[in-house]
This record gives sequence, structure tokens and C-alpha cells, in this order.
Amino acid sequence: MAGNVDGGEVRNKQVLLKEFVSGFPKDSDMLFTTSSINLKLPEGSNGVLVKNLYLSCDPYMRGRMSKPLFPSYIDSFKPGSPISGFGVSKVIDSSNQNFREGDLVWGQTGWEEYSVISSAESLFKIQHTDLPLSYYTGILGMPGLTAYAGFYEICAPKKGETVFVSAASGAVGQLVGQFAKLMGCYVVGSAGSKEKVDLLKSKFGFDEAFNYKEEADLDASLKRYFPDGIDIYFENVGGKMLDAVLLNMRLHGRISVCGMISQYNLDHPEGVHNLFNLISKRIRMEGFLVFDYYHLYDKFLEMVIPQIKQGKIVYVEDIAYGLESGPEALIGLFSGRNVGKQFIAVQQLLPNYPTSPNQVLHCT
Repeated sequence: MAGNVDGGEVRNKQVLLKEFVSGFPKDSDMLFTTSSINLKLPEGSNGVLVKNLYLSCDPYMRGRMSKPLFPSYIDSFKPGSPISGFGVSKVIDSSNQNFREGDLVWGQTGWEEYSVISSAESLFKIQHTDLPLSYYTGILGMPGLTAYAGFYEICAPKKGETVFVSAASGAVGQLVGQFAKLMGCYVVGSAGSKEKVDLLKSKFGFDEAFNYKEEADLDASLKRYFPDGIDIYFENVGGKMLDAVLLNMRLHGRISVCGMISQYNLDHPEGVHNLFNLISKRIRMEGFLVFDYYHLYDKFLEMVIPQIKQGKIVYVEDIAYGLESGPEALIGLFSGRNVGKQFIAVQQLLPNYPTSPNQVLHCT
């Protein structure tokens, strides 16, 4: 039922896509502006009006900034309109019977202070408010479910197996490594700086980690860390890393293809040359989308929430304050600027809810 807000016009800060992007995105590809919005839904609507609290920066958003060259699983952004992504929001007004004024939700929303969400089936009501709300942009939201589905459902891990995670300090990779360690696997991660490599070993419990930017020969590097080969590869990078991994997979290995961030800003993606290993080593390589696993969300929460509360899983966040910092934070993903899960605090952190003990600040 509709909420009891008084309505009225208020200012609404927004981040718009100016035009379709080619190559590496720039701040100037997006426009920070202000419009107005009525805080009361019109009669007859079947949507939800929300106040956005936290907005998630995710690599897949880069593809939505380009004119589509072929059918994709998600629409491109519309130039001149607010970009969108996952976020955490508070319901201000609702004409949808599943949501009421005051509910906290996570799901797809606009990069703006207030959004009207017409497809409310894409929203999840937040039930566990004794954990940081920002976690629903990461470990308890889309990235967490992505790590869970890609590792457990696709890779079907077994105790004692060898696991390699690329982009291992990111929103998804840091969780995959910890899931693997909880299963008793040997885990190695790659990242792009000494700070991140140290984080993988000291904070997330990876057995080994290396800075791929300092490795002249990725094949030799992987042979050093996996002398007997790799059972499971959680793929976040693509390109040369994938080519090297294929040479080092074991018989009946599994590759879960989550993302290929090294390719997103290239006009001509790199080719992969070692695919014959899929045949000779009987490797199963499968791409996936988190949307196909939404039905596992409750099961995922049942597993991960106790692990968080017991300190068996930790999560590092990189916070940017203010909607105006959004473009810089999003672009920073593609140069490895963030440490952990990147999100934007649209509003000041809420005093009535816990905050993460593992946050870094890179954007102001």
C-alpha cells in the first residue's frame, strides 16, 4: 500500500551517461546534475519510490556504457538518462503490496538520490539489519551470491583441491578464496599491487598470492604455485591470464567464468590460443549470470551470515562518499584503484545500523 509521505518536489542529484563510450571510460563520459522529483507516487502506479543509500560499482557496468554490438543479457544505458546498478535503498512510498514505507531493500536502482522503481520484482527486502547495510552491495548482495553460485554450483569443489582466483581482492574474488579455504582447499590469488597481495594472505587467508603485473611469464608463475596443476579456476580477468591457466589445468578441471575485466575497454578483444586444453584435459568451462541463481539467495544467506558473525569470513570495502564521486569510483575499477568492494555512500552512514570494520577510503 502507498506510504503516508506528504509528497512534494525535492531536488534529486543524478549521474547521467552523456554518450556511448569507446575505450577506457572517463569522468567526462558522465554528467553530475540535479533534477527534481515528487516524493509521492502518482495514483494508479504500481512501483516503489526509494531513497538510495549506497550504490554499487561493478565491472559489468562498463558494457552497459557502450552501444550494443550484439544481443546482451542486459540493456545498455540510455545516453542522457541516469546510469543504474545495484544499490541499497529505503522505501519512501509504495503502491506495490510487497513493500511498505520504511522497508530497506537491495536491487537494481538508479544513480541518483531518489528513484522510482517500476519493476519491484528485482528488489530484495533486507531482513538482517544486524549486519552493515553496505554489505548488501557486496557480500550479502549480488557479488556474494555470484561467488557462492560460481564456486559451489559450477565448480563443485572437493576438499584438498587446488584453486586459483584472478582479481582475487575484488568484491567477488575475496569471497571465493575464503569459501575455498573453508572447504580445505589450497588457494592462490592474483592481484595488481603489493598492498592487495598482502591483503590476500594476511586478511583473507589465501595460501599464496602474486602481483600479476610483476610476472613476465604467467605460465611459469602458475607452474611455480601449482606444480601439480589447477583443479578449479575462478575466472574474473580473461585474456593472457586465461591462456596461461589453460596450460596449467589438471584433468577434469573446472573453470567458472564470472567476468573478463581485462577485455572490457578493448575495441578488439584478445584471442585465446590454448583452448585445445579443454579437450585434451577434459576441462569443464562454464559462464554464468547471477540472475539464474536468485532462487538460491535464502540458502546462501543461511550459509554465509553465521560465517560472518563468527569471524570466519571477512569482507573489505572501499567507500566513496557522495554521489558526485561516483564516476571516479566506477572508472577506478578498471585501473585497480579500489581495494575490496567499491561502493558509493549517497547519504551519510546511518547511525542506527552497524558499519563494516574493514573499510578503506580512496575517493572523497
